[in-house]
Amino acid sequence: MLALLIRLGLRLEDRIEERRFVDQYVRGSLGWTQIAMLLGAATYASYTLWDWVLYPEVVPTTLAIRGGTAVVILLPLTALLSRRRMKPWAETIFLIYCVIPGCILPSIYLVLPSGFTFAAPGMMMIILFVSTMLPLRIGSLAIFCLLSWVALLVAETFASTMPTGLSFINHSLVGNAYALSLYAVAAREYRARKQFRTSEALQQEKERSEKSLRDLRATQEHLVQAEKLASLGQLVAGVAHEVSTPLGLALTSTAMQDDLQTMSDALGGASVRRSDLTKGIDRLKQGLNLTFENLHRASEMVHSFRQVAVHQADEDRRSFELRDWLSELMSRLGPLLSHHALTVEVHCPAGIKLNSYPGALAQVISNLALNTAAHAYPDKRGGRFVITVNQPNPRSVRLVCADEGVGIPDHLQAHIFDPFVTTSREKGNAGLGLHIAFNLVTSSLNGRLLLESKASPGTQIVIEIPVEEHVAREPRRLEV
Repeated sequence: MLALLIRLGLRLEDRIEERRFVDQYVRGSLGWTQIAMLLGAATYASYTLWDWVLYPEVVPTTLAIRGGTAVVILLPLTALLSRRRMKPWAETIFLIYCVIPGCILPSIYLVLPSGFTFAAPGMMMIILFVSTMLPLRIGSLAIFCLLSWVALLVAETFASTMPTGLSFINHSLVGNAYALSLYAVAAREYRARKQFRTSEALQQEKERSEKSLRDLRATQEHLVQAEKLASLGQLVAGVAHEVSTPLGLALTSTAMQDDLQTMSDALGGASVRRSDLTKGIDRLKQGLNLTFENLHRASEMVHSFRQVAVHQADEDRRSFELRDWLSELMSRLGPLLSHHALTVEVHCPAGIKLNSYPGALAQVISNLALNTAAHAYPDKRGGRFVITVNQPNPRSVRLVCADEGVGIPDHLQAHIFDPFVTTSREKGNAGLGLHIAFNLVTSSLNGRLLLESKASPGTQIVIEIPVEEHVAREPRRLEV
């Protein structure tokens, strides 16, 4: 039987899923079911009114049977469902609630003078109530049908007189009602189980998708950290390269040591010529000047790189003049970009003032410049990176960052700002530079970052940002 129900789709193979389905199907709306049970008890007792209309002399007996069943059995069973510990037994309570009135009802027809003339309509009313108002499964409904039908058969055996053919008509009608109710409940349960399996599959797919999304976000965070570390390594390499030259000149200059030794030997002798002393002092001055100049140059470079880091980490909103700010930024980025032999040109008219986030804008331009150095000129022979600024209207500023490098392949242009899109993955690039710049422009700067195609070789990326926002807002978190 169990295998047949599973085959018909009226039973789930997994016991845990079957238990969850029963909890949802049978015990899902107990409040509404209790209201239906109260209505059923009232209807069952109210049929005494029909008895009073037709046969007033038997009303005390039928009222005792109907009313007693409603008060003693139906209402207490309804109240039991309000107790939490009885909820696991809800389907059993429903079955008892249906079977007892269904088995008692045929006894009333033994009392009525009309006998079993109205037995079929009475039984059909109970069948209609059970199949439509209570969340019984097909198995429980089959038990109810069997027991109530047997009760009707037994009651008929005690009938004193039965018109010819009445029993056949009653059982035909009741049998049809049973068949229709079994089909209706089976169809309802089948649809509910199908919907349950669909919702379970959707839930599992949702959980898998959420897990995949969590894994993807973890991977993205890991790659973002790797990209940051790569950028930090690139910055450190540039700083080391630029600072090592003046420091090396300052530390490896041995001319002053030789001059000092010569002067010391001369002063230890019998006589010292004025020309030798003057010559030695001049050479010491030259050496000290060279050392001082190189140390000063190294100090300025360290200060510049420090200012770049502080400037790009600045998230405060402030007003600034764009041309002077760009010149200052490029002067600070110059040593790092010169490491890639990249020449930067800035064409910006004076008088353009922005009220925005200079730290975010500096990060965007730095990413574009470093991306140009790494991808536009992969042979490391250097090239040009040109920033052209114009103001198409008083409310916005347009910065065009262009190069004359190898350009971007056509199949990547539509996805160039997507995360993890790169043409140099074999070199360790994660493909997040332009995506980070895109997020900064759209979120923090409230602007647009566009890729414009060019007829000549190279790439042209446009930054459009508002001059000033009327409502100040905090920059949003970068989303990857």
